[in-house]
Amino acid sequence: MTVSPIRPPLRIEKAELRLVELPLIQPFTIANGTMYKKVFPLVVLHAEGHEGYAEGVADVLPDYLPETIVSSMLMLREVFLPQMVGQSFENPQAVERMIRPWRDHQMAKAAVEMAFWDLWAKVQGQPLRSVLGGTKPEVEVGVSLGIKDISRTLNDVGVHVQQGYRRIKLKVMPGHDLRLLEAVRKDFPDIHLTVDANCSYTLADMSVLRAMDGFGLDYIEQPLAWNDLHDHARLQAVMTTPICLDECIRSVADCRKALASHAGRVINIKVGRLGGHVEARRVHDLCQAWDVPVWCGGMLEAGIGRAHNIHLSTLEQFTKPGDTSSSSRYFHRDIVVEKLETENGLMPVPANGAGIGVTLDWDFLATVTTSTEKFVP
Repeated sequence: MTVSPIRPPLRIEKAELRLVELPLIQPFTIANGTMYKKVFPLVVLHAEGHEGYAEGVADVLPDYLPETIVSSMLMLREVFLPQMVGQSFENPQAVERMIRPWRDHQMAKAAVEMAFWDLWAKVQGQPLRSVLGGTKPEVEVGVSLGIKDISRTLNDVGVHVQQGYRRIKLKVMPGHDLRLLEAVRKDFPDIHLTVDANCSYTLADMSVLRAMDGFGLDYIEQPLAWNDLHDHARLQAVMTTPICLDECIRSVADCRKALASHAGRVINIKVGRLGGHVEARRVHDLCQAWDVPVWCGGMLEAGIGRAHNIHLSTLEQFTKPGDTSSSSRYFHRDIVVEKLETENGLMPVPANGAGIGVTLDWDFLATVTTSTEKFVP
C-alpha cells in the first residue's frame, strides 16, 4: 500500500445519502431468486473541495447475507454518517477503526469506508489503485450468467466467448446443474468454466457435487450454507475441483479459519461483504501468504461500485478473472459519465482523474434517486 506524505487529518465537512433504483436490462436469476432492478445506497462525502463516492451492496431481502437495504440505510443514517461528519481522520484505517466496534453491518461499513478511500485518494491527487497498492493498468474479467434454460444459456455462453471474456461462470442449483454442464462442455470444451451455487446444496447432494469433478471446472463457488466452513471442509476433502468461498468469508479471521481447515482453495473477495478496502486488503495479503488465488466478486454494482472493484483488482494476488464485466450488460444507462466496458476480456482501470476515476452523471442520477438525505456538523 502506498505510503502517503504526512498531511493534516481530513475533516468531513458534509455528507449525502441517496437511495437509487436502477432498472436492469433483463432479469437476473440465481438459486435465491430473481432481481429486476438494482436498489442501493449511494454515499457522498465532502472535504477540501473534493467528493468521495461509494455504493452499498445489501439486497432488498436477506437472500445473500442477513444485512438488507433497510438495515444498511438505518446504520448509515443513524450511526456511521453522523459519526463521521464534522470529524477528522488521518487515513482510511482511522475510519475503519471508528466503525469496527459495531457488530456486523459490513455492507454499510464498506459504503462509508470506501467513500473515504475515494476522497482520500482525490485529496492526494492519486488514483485509488495506487493508494491501495495495486499496479495493473487493466484487469482480467469474466462473466456471470444467470439461470436460464439450457438452449438460451448455450447462446449466452457463445456470445460472451466471442466477446473475449476470460472466464464463464454459470449459476446452478439442484436440478439445474449436471445436464447444463454436459451441454456447455460439449459445445465449449476448452473455456475456463466455473459454477456458482449460491449456497443451494447440502452434503446430501454429495453425489451431484462430486459428479461436477468430471467437467474440468476452475472452481465451484459457495456450494453449501453461507455460514458453514465445517461442511465445506468435508466436501473439499473428497473433491478434486477447488471450492471457492464467498458468503462464508466476512473477515480476515474467517479467511484464516477457512484456509487452516482446508474448507476451500480459492477465495472470492467482495469489498462490500468484508466491510471495506482495509479488510479486503487484509484478506488479499493473507491469501498471498498462503499462495491461495483470489478474484473480485460482484454484486451487480453500478458504475461507482464497479470502479471501486476494478481498482481493488489491480492488487497482485488477484490472479483469476473477476466479475467486473461491462456495465452495459446490466444497465441501459449507468450513473457515471465514463463507460466501463471490457475489450477482449480486459477491463481498463478508470483513469479520469484521481480516486476511482469516474464522475457521477448528476442529471441522470436525479431521475433514479428515490430519496436524498444530507448530513452536516
